[in-house]
Amino acid sequence: MTDDFPDAKRALTTLLSDALREITPDAGSAVILLERPKQTRHGDFSCNIALQLAKALRAKPRDVAQKLIENLPTSPLLDRAEIAGAGFINLFLTRVYKQGIVNLILAAGANFGNSNAGAKQKVQVEFVSANPTGPLHVGHGRGAAYGASLANVLAAAGYDVSREYYVNDAGRQMDILALSTWLRYLELHEVTIAFPPNAYQGDYVREMARHVRALHGAKFLHGAAEVLRAVPPLPSPDRVDADARAAREIHLDTLITRAKTLLGADYDTVHQHALSEQLEDCRDDLTEFGVTFDQWFSERSLFNAGLVERAVGTLEKNGHIYAQDGAKWFRSSAFGDEKDRVVQRENGQYTYFASDIAYHLNKMERCFDRVIDVWGADHHGYIPRVKGALQALGLDADKLTVALVQFAVLYRNGEKVSMSTRSGQFVTLRELRREVGNDAARFFYVLRKSDQHLDFDLDLAKSRTNENPVYYIQYAHARVCSVYAQCEFDVTGVAHTDPSPLETEAELELLRMLADYPEIVLSAARELSPHLIAFYLKELAGLFHSYYNGTRFLVDDLATRNARLVLAGAVRQVLANGLALLGVSAPEKM
Repeated sequence: MTDDFPDAKRALTTLLSDALREITPDAGSAVILLERPKQTRHGDFSCNIALQLAKALRAKPRDVAQKLIENLPTSPLLDRAEIAGAGFINLFLTRVYKQGIVNLILAAGANFGNSNAGAKQKVQVEFVSANPTGPLHVGHGRGAAYGASLANVLAAAGYDVSREYYVNDAGRQMDILALSTWLRYLELHEVTIAFPPNAYQGDYVREMARHVRALHGAKFLHGAAEVLRAVPPLPSPDRVDADARAAREIHLDTLITRAKTLLGADYDTVHQHALSEQLEDCRDDLTEFGVTFDQWFSERSLFNAGLVERAVGTLEKNGHIYAQDGAKWFRSSAFGDEKDRVVQRENGQYTYFASDIAYHLNKMERCFDRVIDVWGADHHGYIPRVKGALQALGLDADKLTVALVQFAVLYRNGEKVSMSTRSGQFVTLRELRREVGNDAARFFYVLRKSDQHLDFDLDLAKSRTNENPVYYIQYAHARVCSVYAQCEFDVTGVAHTDPSPLETEAELELLRMLADYPEIVLSAARELSPHLIAFYLKELAGLFHSYYNGTRFLVDDLATRNARLVLAGAVRQVLANGLALLGVSAPEKM
């Protein structure tokens, strides 16, 4: 924290290390771990080092614990140490130390909880990266909230963070969107063509088609017979067998080829229009959600720069590519993947995997110390093949960490809302935000560990009750503001006041909780788990609500009044700091 107010956990670890060297100089490699006991009567920290060393020292754990306590150096932080159970050492901080946290928090302000632990290491966090083929839906929202909060936490922990969105603007899905837009455009010109069931169905496609017509009139018009020439027919809609599904995909791909042939250079105009419209909508939606990026990286740029060809060529040179059935295959099974993967098809086109390899090569060449990809949990099997490709390229695959995010399932009135991007049946992120608000959306998305299933209860998110965690936390912040608003004096004058009157059990518990915040931020950064911040804030808000309900702040005794005000102010500051990391506002009135 500061020299005047040292970090308690680190300071106590040093004290135990000094004591350990006194009783056994050869135990310098022993790991001293301090944990918060669940019950305050067991101290502020507990340590099991005596149980670890008992066998090596040929002594009973409690005897080892006693010797350690006897050799603990004196410290203004440590009130006392006690032996508990089989040989645990419980450490109690001095009341003066605990009380001092309030002035430290108020002095640090918005910076309280920040550290330089990351030593400015360059970390890239790539997240969302949804195909720009339609509006973002509530599933994408979880990845957005998680990635943005994770980036904030890492920055607070002292890392140099770069936020990136990978734009898949070079693949088949974009061709399907361009085709879908063109077919709807033809519809507007009364050209009747059965719309493929596996094309994009949403109203946003019709809207883009109207934009194309408004900009270009009948320039892209072709008759149905021209469009459908040599296109295999669609199977009957009631067929759901594998052959029928494959036939629908062939029908769709042939239509794409026809569109490219008939439109020629104009195909790029339709394609670019669809891409630009959806990308701009995505950017606006995320910005309104409080999610911004330092870079939007184009997949096309990898091809334009020749990086995909170079990446595959390097793999081939290193002996990790073989030819089979006219295609080129990467030996990903040699790196833990379940089977080998095609990187270049028999028609010469590169696969999605090939561009992903090139993209990760590009990331490594940008000299990040660490690369964090935020992927949907359904991409779990993709991890070994990407890491394997990095190894095969001669790169350090350990620099890549993949954080998995489970899909969020939306419930309204107790019923699950089904979603499908292609069919157009989904709840957009924008609709969700407008219904529950940005704050509830951001908080609910990170309320669970990212790789755990999330049921998003829409009704709870909109409620103004203590059961709604974001309302509960924001209300605690607003309550402090309300107390300050009632003061008929300059509240800033109580800053750096004497905190010694803070002596009740509730006050000491709040002080202990406030002192934990920097460690919570570090843990969230270390474990890539911003939900730890959410859990912490909920617990801190609960402690403060209980304290508020049982305490008068504006009492006659000025020392007590001022001490309680700075405690409340410290709670307000930490709540605001934690909420900011999660992208949630800290309102002054509710």
